[in-house]
Amino acid sequence: MLVQLMRVHVLSDLVTLTETRAAVSNAAADSTQWPIRLWGMLITLCIVLFLDGLDVSMIGVALPSIGAELDLSHSTLQWLVSGYVLGYGGLLLLGGRTADLLGRRKVFLIALAVFALASLAGALVSSGPLLILTRFIKGLAAAFTAPTGLSIITTNFAEGPARNKALSIYTVFGAGGYSMGLLFGGLMTGLGWRWTFLLPVPVALAALVAAIYLVPKDKPAEEGGHDLFGALLSTAAMLLLVYTVVTAPEVGWASARTIVSFVVAAALFAGFVAVEKRVRYPLIRLGILKKSTLVRASLAIIAVGGSYFSWQFITTLYLQETLGWSPLKLALALLPVGLLVVASAFVSDKLVDRFGTGPIIGVTMAIMAVGYLLYLRLDTDPNYLTMLLPAVLLIGIGWVGFPAINIQATSGIDDDEQGLAAGVLQTAMQVGAAIVLAVTTAIITSGSITDATPTEVLDVYRPGLEFAAGVSIVGALIALSVYLPKRRARQEAQQRELEVELVG
Repeated sequence: MLVQLMRVHVLSDLVTLTETRAAVSNAAADSTQWPIRLWGMLITLCIVLFLDGLDVSMIGVALPSIGAELDLSHSTLQWLVSGYVLGYGGLLLLGGRTADLLGRRKVFLIALAVFALASLAGALVSSGPLLILTRFIKGLAAAFTAPTGLSIITTNFAEGPARNKALSIYTVFGAGGYSMGLLFGGLMTGLGWRWTFLLPVPVALAALVAAIYLVPKDKPAEEGGHDLFGALLSTAAMLLLVYTVVTAPEVGWASARTIVSFVVAAALFAGFVAVEKRVRYPLIRLGILKKSTLVRASLAIIAVGGSYFSWQFITTLYLQETLGWSPLKLALALLPVGLLVVASAFVSDKLVDRFGTGPIIGVTMAIMAVGYLLYLRLDTDPNYLTMLLPAVLLIGIGWVGFPAINIQATSGIDDDEQGLAAGVLQTAMQVGAAIVLAVTTAIITSGSITDATPTEVLDVYRPGLEFAAGVSIVGALIALSVYLPKRRARQEAQQRELEVELVG
């Protein structure tokens, strides 16, 4: 069994048999030629992350069918997405740190089992509130599996080419889940929306069995304590923030309830920061937030996830509800996004090794933003080849930079904080996506018209599409702005060299 990655120091003639075996394990993890068991562990973790992404995307395609059968409004339907995000975003920091402290394997297995059971329960209920509850529980489970899976990888593959390759494969599966969920959602919804809940169950159970045999055992941290008060404050603050954001469109952004909730959430965050500064073993070492690579990666992932979720939400409602597209037709129309994500698995690590994470993130986000701008040409009778396909392809290219975001976020982080860094990154995506989606929903619901024509509906939805495009553009500008001063400095240095040569 591949043991958890250790730093092996070979001291000339004092090498013992145990040290030799550890060195062999390290050699396998350092190289990009891995044994079958290591590949098995990686693929198992990838499948679980794929399910996380699949669950969000697949339910999006099924929303109109669920709403029609259970008689749910658009604001209630949003909760089927936001309920998952509420549990996911609210406990991600706790999930990542719990894995570091209690043992990654143990936390991963328990959370995966809960995810499977919640999926099964969702397929059996016939009540809107109960359906939302199962989504919330699945989000809670994903809040532990996602950062734990990422930290299992980063502690079993050495930083450098090996980790870059592993993370590229891993995050491509996650992005592939979001995009391929459209196809699976279309196929399953054609059979009945309950199949979108049933599909993950056997896959999750198979992954659970595989993980029991393939994920290496690890020991809980010998020290570090359990910052229970900090965990309580951070979890309460995150849950309240996400809840306030997703309910604000319904109760009003300027309502007393929304304002008070924001104030209480801010107070909880302030209390959390105060506790973390004083407690001996904090839930989150605040110094990690000074890591510029983690901050830049978090901003990038907010822009990518938030813009994409909003775009998918509006696209699904408009093409299915208003233009009468079938779930399968919609899924096939957006399939190129998934195909591009899968194809990127073969090139992402090589691109990062050659160009670094920053340029890859900046360029792919800029291309994604152009895709959203092209999509604004949407009309009531869109031609697929000339209108939809170019935009879909460019949006899909944006996801090619997703692995680079994860690599950037975890680079230079100590092994005992890999789960924490992963939790910070995933929290940024889920909470950021929830905020962007909530604002998008508020924009389109504020202008809703009863018995509207397709043209009137599109006029209502267009500002939401423009907002999603704006979020993507801002994210791309932030990602690219880091490199403008460096380019200017290089140009000035070259100019000085040229002037010296001319004077000489």
